Amino acid sequence: MLTIAHLSDIHLGQVHRRDGGKRARRRAEQVMAYLDALPGPLDAVLVTGDLADHGSPEEYRQVAEVLASRHPVLTCPGNHDVREPYREVLLGEAPSTDPVNRLHRLPGVDVLMLDSSIPGQHDGLLADATLDWLDDRLASGEQESPALVAFHHPPVELHVPSVDRIRQYGEVRLARVLRRHPRVAALLCGHSHTPAATTFAGLPVLVAPGVVSTTTLPCEGGRGITFDHPPMLAFHVLDGDSRLTTHYRIVI
Repeated sequence: MLTIAHLSDIHLGQVHRRDGGKRARRRAEQVMAYLDALPGPLDAVLVTGDLADHGSPEEYRQVAEVLASRHPVLTCPGNHDVREPYREVLLGEAPSTDPVNRLHRLPGVDVLMLDSSIPGQHDGLLADATLDWLDDRLASGEQESPALVAFHHPPVELHVPSVDRIRQYGEVRLARVLRRHPRVAALLCGHSHTPAATTFAGLPVLVAPGVVSTTTLPCEGGRGITFDHPPMLAFHVLDGDSRLTTHYRIVI
């Protein structure tokens, strides 16, 4: 059995009510402290994008500090991230505008972290090169081993207008790749700042809550986003039958 913590949208550097970014960092530290204090181990902590709010090198230095953990931490970029400093500061690589895609082979499962960001835009798209990379990695891995595919932007509408306008587009191309690889157990994403579960291409789509804030549904009224709710995260448990069960937790 494999257990993964999933969080998203920490937005380090976000200034809220002229706090100099302290609130965003405090909430992210709160979540990471909760995970580090767990009595049992986690196989990984996934952070699906919007690590930084403006994509500056200083913000990524903060990200490296805050996400340091006794558990393995896997990340991918979001629409607020900038590929060059992301690579340079977090990955120790030469700056590049190429998509940041990574395969992580955990015991019994492959986790593929994809870059769905479009530089300079808030909506998402998996580049042709990223889809080719995904297709190749899914085909070359152990076919008896399940795979989890993670990225920032949901590839379907979540019925939250502010999020649906900037979701992942070109999703038909992604569906074609996924249908070639039945070992994919689920898709994991963020971006919406609300816990959600739906389906795409016959697979579960599990959306992590936003750490920095929460998006609300139209029926809840208000302006669509609140900074009053506590941060949340998801725990994904993958069993020996490749069945994924998700539990959401409030962190107080």
